[in-house]
Amino acid sequence: MEQVMKNQRVALITFDEQEKVFHLSNSEISYILQIEESEVLAHVYFGKRTTHYHNHKKYPRRDRGFSGNVPLNEDRTYSKDTLPQEYSGHGGMDYRLPALMIRRENGSNLLDLRYESFQIQEGKPNLSGLPQAYIKNDTEAETLIVTLKDREEKIYVDLSYTIYRERAVITRSLKVRNETNDPVMIEKAASFQLDFTNSGRFDEVIALPGAHVKERQMSRQSITDGIKSFESRRGSSSHQMNSFIALTNHATTEFTGEAIGIHLVYSGNHSFEIEKDAIQQFRVIGGINPYNFSWELQPYESFQTPEILLTYSDQGLNGMSQVTHHLLRERVARGRFQYQERPILVNNWEATYFDFTSKKIEAIVDEANELAIEMFVLDDGWFGKRDSDQSSLGDWFEYQGKLKNGLKGIADYVHQKGLKFGLWVEPEMVSSDSQLNRNHPEFMMKEPGRQPSASRSQHVLDFTRKEVRQTIETQLRHLLDSVEIDYIKWDMNRSLSDVYSVSLGKQNQGEVLHRYLLGLYEMMENLTNDYPHILWEGCSGGGGRFDAGLLYYMPQSWTSDNTDAVERINIQYGTSLAYPISAMTAHVSAVPNHQTGRVTSLKTRGDVAMGGVFGYELDLTKLSSEEKQEVAAQVEFYKKIRQTVQYGDFYRLQNPFEQNIASWEFVSKNQQEVLLFINRRLANAQPEFHEVRLVGLSEEKLYQNQIDGKVYSGSELMTIGLYFPDFYGDFQTELIHFMSIDEGE
Repeated sequence: MEQVMKNQRVALITFDEQEKVFHLSNSEISYILQIEESEVLAHVYFGKRTTHYHNHKKYPRRDRGFSGNVPLNEDRTYSKDTLPQEYSGHGGMDYRLPALMIRRENGSNLLDLRYESFQIQEGKPNLSGLPQAYIKNDTEAETLIVTLKDREEKIYVDLSYTIYRERAVITRSLKVRNETNDPVMIEKAASFQLDFTNSGRFDEVIALPGAHVKERQMSRQSITDGIKSFESRRGSSSHQMNSFIALTNHATTEFTGEAIGIHLVYSGNHSFEIEKDAIQQFRVIGGINPYNFSWELQPYESFQTPEILLTYSDQGLNGMSQVTHHLLRERVARGRFQYQERPILVNNWEATYFDFTSKKIEAIVDEANELAIEMFVLDDGWFGKRDSDQSSLGDWFEYQGKLKNGLKGIADYVHQKGLKFGLWVEPEMVSSDSQLNRNHPEFMMKEPGRQPSASRSQHVLDFTRKEVRQTIETQLRHLLDSVEIDYIKWDMNRSLSDVYSVSLGKQNQGEVLHRYLLGLYEMMENLTNDYPHILWEGCSGGGGRFDAGLLYYMPQSWTSDNTDAVERINIQYGTSLAYPISAMTAHVSAVPNHQTGRVTSLKTRGDVAMGGVFGYELDLTKLSSEEKQEVAAQVEFYKKIRQTVQYGDFYRLQNPFEQNIASWEFVSKNQQEVLLFINRRLANAQPEFHEVRLVGLSEEKLYQNQIDGKVYSGSELMTIGLYFPDFYGDFQTELIHFMSIDEGE
């Protein structure tokens, strides 16, 4: 076997030729796989680093009734049906969920994968056309590529594993290659598989289910017998089930115990499947959802799956989140805004909806200027003939006459006032009542002869087709070239349906959803590269496409259309399990809240929204003088703290899904600045005195409360802690700002 030589740096990947063991390791983690009998690739271990492995954990042999032998091996004690494998095909006497299913020309879907070869590379190969984690230089990571081959046919699977030198991260993806003379149909192609022999180590799974205006609610469940599935079938990563799960132990807390985070870097249909068998082993598979998916792979062509990010911590859920936050912020997000402090904005949507004039907009901008807000965003209603959601999607030219001096006039006015100017678009959709649909009805995604289903009075453009994408991209480029725009909010306000493309044959309709995503990614890559000065924000009815795939193109996303401060606490808390704060936008809106009817104080709304990329979603002209003073104070305060909020270390302290209180904390990189958010949801006549203990501080530093001047050591804040204020009333919050001081001050 070929062993790639390393220079003086410590190798991250080794291969023991005698024992046939691959070991990927750095100072934090180890990942071990082994070539077993009959060239079956087995999984041995993933978790905390082990310095040496002496092949002592070869899988035990036992005859399991009705499991069956490994094909062409008569040892009844050795079966693919129980062996922990790295990647499984359908058949070969493994009756568990397969990771890969391929149907050949003769109709058979048997696939018996065996080890073929390996290579070790410095760096990390690029995945063409897909979002991914990246590296800055080849010394930062190493990659193992293990090739499996079907026992009979020239169908190959290249398993790719990248380990970072200084991160507790393994990235995985794979490429399926068809080296036969006939096309084959891929019916399922998971991006990864993890087989665990002892469910006592990891016996729970955390998922982030939800709904529109109720995204990413933390759900912690036992891994029980049978099959669990966490998936989206909506054409996007969805409000209903985020493309992230975590494996934990029942004893894992926010600060103790093992946790594995599993992120799919993809914005479309996805699934995570967990199957636990009769001997308490379980398998986890994840990637593109096989529902309504197939891919015709022509001879001598290949199919690349999206990437999976595996993050590990033995310091609880917060430890896992820290690893994940740093990876997503530093090696998935890109562009000039990756580390830039994000501007405080006001969006006119909840202030005016479609009913606005230049006079109304200018009045809001004037108030924003007085309050030192940094950006104004013009939302829906500026294009086509858009006075309601019944028309004009697809017509990305300005609505003549709606604004007195046009879109450029508003942009110029905003810039003259010293603010940046942003604009809302929804490029993937089309209205029946639109110039685009009248000129090109064939651009709409639909089956010929069948009336497509509308949602929010809109339809989906067929982004599998280059001419459709080019038409929309040309409109957007003309807009961006003619108006000075600093920010774009890219929305998507419906799930996909009528999934059919006239550009594909009947045997290829299972490719539509994935080709849609590939087309979307291509368009986003073009625009974000060619307009790098624009801050791009993702949105899908709020948080319906909040995923690692979109983060590769847009460094922040609208976390939820729900702006109620009380419900936002849960949404932001759940989102933080998997995503960095710099990716989460959070705004103060008017009360009564238009989703819930709830009335909360401006202080509470501000304190909650400052737990993300901060802004406002209300009519500034309707605020009282006292409210304007409070908004001005919030804006001034957030400018002081936003570096720590957006790029410091974030810790979840007390879980609102489990109790009537919540708390979280931000700590600057140098441990000089600390922000503590605390909340009590509902009041009662005999309240408990709640306490909170901080984390992540320097024990020896002294920290001063910037409001009351009291001084505490880091040690006492972390060990003794603080009482909550004696809150009076429902929905109360406090945001406490600490700065470290010299002992003599």
